[in-house]
Amino acid sequence: MSPAPRLYEHTATTLAARIRRAEVSSREVVEAHLARIDAHDGYLGAIATDLRESALAAADAADRGTPRGPLHGVPFTVKANFDLVGSATTHGVPALRDALPWLDAPAVARLRAAGGIPIGRTNLSELGLRLCTTNPLHGRTLNPHDARRTVGGSSGGDAAAVATGMSPLGLGGDMGGSLRVPAQCCGVLALKPTTGRIAHAASLPPQDLGLAGQLMLAPGPIARSVDDLRLALSILAGRDIRDPRSVDVPLEGPPPDERRAALVTRLPGTPLEPATVRAIERAGALLDAAGWEVEEAVPPELPRVNELFLELLATEVTTIAAQSRPILSPALHDHLLRIARAAKMDHRTMVDRSRLARTWSGFFSEYPVVVGPNWGTPVWRPDADLDPEHGLELLRETVRFLTPGNVLGIPAVALPMGVADGLPTGIQIYADLWREDLCLAAAAIVESGVGSPLPIDPRRA
Repeated sequence: MSPAPRLYEHTATTLAARIRRAEVSSREVVEAHLARIDAHDGYLGAIATDLRESALAAADAADRGTPRGPLHGVPFTVKANFDLVGSATTHGVPALRDALPWLDAPAVARLRAAGGIPIGRTNLSELGLRLCTTNPLHGRTLNPHDARRTVGGSSGGDAAAVATGMSPLGLGGDMGGSLRVPAQCCGVLALKPTTGRIAHAASLPPQDLGLAGQLMLAPGPIARSVDDLRLALSILAGRDIRDPRSVDVPLEGPPPDERRAALVTRLPGTPLEPATVRAIERAGALLDAAGWEVEEAVPPELPRVNELFLELLATEVTTIAAQSRPILSPALHDHLLRIARAAKMDHRTMVDRSRLARTWSGFFSEYPVVVGPNWGTPVWRPDADLDPEHGLELLRETVRFLTPGNVLGIPAVALPMGVADGLPTGIQIYADLWREDLCLAAAAIVESGVGSPLPIDPRRA
């Protein structure tokens, strides 16, 4: 008989239910996760700011009070570029070490209103602009599976924390794979929602994003189960007056006319890793067994989608590199300049974006769910993206199936599929705008055959 799961091994949904039934106290749950932080974060570096005192006080208040919402008494972590009153929003930059917000970010406010308890601020790449999680203020976060490989970024601290049981639920953001990449690297789940589904706003300047941020940035959850992603979405979704992009849209849409799924096992350019192809095919087999019609297909004009991503990103980082030069590390500044020189927006950028969004919606009318790779390359070594000769091309190869989610604003679920050669494998599930419900339904079918990940102890080098 298997031993009963320890508290840090439970999902957020299970913890909330157990607290609600008075089977366990919120303080016990928070203490269990703090014990994991004490045991492993000195090595991993996932938690940028420890919030134990306020978390324990909030847990005691939760235990004395009546249930406030679906996350009553459950801890969660927050990426260090989301405002959380009482701790600095540092963005990993030394100049912002004392940047105290006066309002919670909308997503943080909603998790708190649902009864959730912030337990820590998590590490990120400097200004959230890389797929490695390291910065001059908080240092580096290690991959809990293999410290010789990147943990991903920019939400690497949350992914590492959730993967190792320091937190059952993390809040991050995704403008170029920043939720989905670390989820893949750490073997956990992430939801990048439709842009505008979850509001985002800052109380500290700059309060308004550039064009790429407005079009491509989406906050979202990192977790260890599809149920937790679904629960988090139900809490986080909806309009906030501080975010003019945010909207109220039903979480459920009509069932598709046909349950058809496209499997994307090849991309233009270099081949996918065999382990990735096997993971996609396994997901397809599970969907097929559940009554879905599954066939291989390639979504429209992926190379042009990737070009649009670089054009939008280059425009954004050109401004960031110029305006933020005094507070940036030299390595990041040089990295941004390489991106800025690689592409440039012109009058066709937004025209093609509109055309491709329409074309992809047509593709989704034929295949309501699209299952493909998350990363387009093997997981690389930390800081390989900074290589002045090969780093930019490595990034292009890495994000070649991540970019549709950001350029077109469509939802995606990153789902782990086990471990191969010591590293997690994973897939990505896309659906049309506002159809997170289809992504999650397909992910739940695959999860039922693969299983949900349990927290791991970091593999120490």
